[in-house]
Amino acid sequence: MKYLLVLLFAGLTSSAQIQKEQLNLMPWPQSVVINDGNFTLTKNFKVNITGNPNPRIFGGVTRFLRRLDGRTGMFFSQGFITKLNEVPAAELQINCTKSGKIALYEDESYHLDVKQNKITINATSDLGALHGLETLLQLLQNNNTSFYFPNSQISDLPRFTWRGLMIDASRHFQPVDVIKRNIDGLAAMKMNVFHWHLVDDQGWRIEMKKHPKLIEVASDGLYYTQEEIKNIVKYADERGILIVPEIDVPGHGSSILTAYPEIGSKVITLTGGTSEKNIQGTAIATYGIERNAGIFSPTLDPSNPKTYQILSELFDEVCPLFPGAYFHIGGDENEGKDWDANPKIQEFKKKHNLKTNHELQTYFTMQLAPMLKKHGKQLMGWEEILTKDLSKEAIVHSWRGANEGMAAGQSLVDAVKKGYKTVLSNGYYIDLMYPVESHYLNDPMPKGAVLTAEEKARILGGEATMWTELASETTIDSRVWPRTAAIAERLWSAEDITDVSNMRKRLDVVSFRLEELGLTHIRNKAVILRNIANNQDISLLNEFSNVCEPLKGYTRNKGGTEYQMYSPLTLFADACTPDAKDALTFNEAVTQYVANKTPENKAKVTSFLTKWISVNKGLNELSANAPLVQSFLPLSKKLSDASEQVLLVLDNKSTLKSEDLKKLIEDCNTKEYADVELAVYAGLKKLI
Repeated sequence: MKYLLVLLFAGLTSSAQIQKEQLNLMPWPQSVVINDGNFTLTKNFKVNITGNPNPRIFGGVTRFLRRLDGRTGMFFSQGFITKLNEVPAAELQINCTKSGKIALYEDESYHLDVKQNKITINATSDLGALHGLETLLQLLQNNNTSFYFPNSQISDLPRFTWRGLMIDASRHFQPVDVIKRNIDGLAAMKMNVFHWHLVDDQGWRIEMKKHPKLIEVASDGLYYTQEEIKNIVKYADERGILIVPEIDVPGHGSSILTAYPEIGSKVITLTGGTSEKNIQGTAIATYGIERNAGIFSPTLDPSNPKTYQILSELFDEVCPLFPGAYFHIGGDENEGKDWDANPKIQEFKKKHNLKTNHELQTYFTMQLAPMLKKHGKQLMGWEEILTKDLSKEAIVHSWRGANEGMAAGQSLVDAVKKGYKTVLSNGYYIDLMYPVESHYLNDPMPKGAVLTAEEKARILGGEATMWTELASETTIDSRVWPRTAAIAERLWSAEDITDVSNMRKRLDVVSFRLEELGLTHIRNKAVILRNIANNQDISLLNEFSNVCEPLKGYTRNKGGTEYQMYSPLTLFADACTPDAKDALTFNEAVTQYVANKTPENKAKVTSFLTKWISVNKGLNELSANAPLVQSFLPLSKKLSDASEQVLLVLDNKSTLKSEDLKKLIEDCNTKEYADVELAVYAGLKKLI
């Protein structure tokens, strides 16, 4: 009896005392210490704020309480927090020394101390306190009867000062609610920059009162009013997020030039006429907003004074909408074709001793710097702006990698060595559908580069980039999340936090928790699958989607001709995501089986193979009243055929020749159907 009581007591204490490895914190803090005991939540839980914080802390704490109450269903009696030292005896005490500025290099550190009867968050600024509240929410645990926080001490601060996400609202316009819920996601992951790509070939998205032509002819009626922009800026400020707007010039100019063709670089040569009248000369080209993805030639004319007059007037109207210190002018992918073909621009280059188009673009960029400086803005641009004559005040945004003929991160190293501050996006292009591991192990601090402490300090951080050629308001969240949470960890946490399997475990929980902010990355999958299934049961479609991933890189949108900006994004590839859930589990099960061929390990593998045979049969039946299923039935059949033969191989019953079996497996590596690929191909190949 005594022995039984000891065992029972040991079981109780082990279940109550969580280990550090069991926590699902993301980004992982700089220091985590777990102590004995817990703080158990009750409906009387209250929060008190002291110090000298920015008023944003009141909304932040109120939102924290509502989210915590939503998770626990406790009906807390404390409603809206509106003033300092409201409840001096509250269990959660938050102290902030000063009001946080929405700027780089602000102190975002915090110290969280959880004791049996009291929780304390101490932070220099309210921004740090908001981060501490996010960590506290992630600390929440439960048993079968109660919710609690493990007694702990967490000290934390970010590794990089720039931790951003860019959303392109030009290719596919993203409504206000999409922007707001993604800002909430950024705040939850302790990110602090939202880069808003507002102008490109496919549309101008800012209401202009002094230049209304831009929204009349270059927006398709899809744009943000100035009041909406102000509201979003305020929303972001309340969550500690800096907004950096982008108007991309001089390339990517189709939408601007649709409204103002007279500042374009393209010339039309006029020749011909009659015997009485000979017509010679040039005329202004006409432009239209682009409907395809890709790189296009419309480019602003850097030799035309009116170009700078119009841009100055645009900046005068747009800059006051964004109180932050940075303005992104793009500057990327200018092929210079229209410059080369324009005699006037060639003459301008000679006159100003500009030997290359790159030098001409630098001339153009430097004309913009004082326009922005007038409004207290620092110029930022994609890495193509970098030349020997670029002002050292400019921030260089590094984006090109091996696909663009550059060594990954090379432009970042070049920039910091030349004295420029930089932000890294190469390796964080989440629109390319690469697995989370590739982003997670991509560090802004380049490996192998010999940099001084001063040069390292110029690496501000990194930014996930979400281009929207293939993302609608329904699907964009599933392209941004949850992978951006892993990027957030790379930018916040210590450099040696790199365990991918541990990250995946935590990411599963973090992803589900992000839904409480209104993000739709999980729930909207079912919306798309119901459309594909013609409102029949979607369980089989869901099963198949869990082993399929969208084609990676730019292979889905071949040549920019298949998908226009109005094409449907409601198909099977739009429901699929990187890191297909069952594919990860299957490939891991195969690895375990190959290493140790126990009956248990074999059963894990065969359960998948058996399921895929059944799924294929069911999908064929479903397709009788769902035409959209037809496009990926051949892929499902290939997986089913391979699964049948692999089952026979595992049971030593296969009569298939080795080369025929290999062909069956290789057929599963096809990328011909429905813009998806089977993510279990590697596991199948390893099995045989």
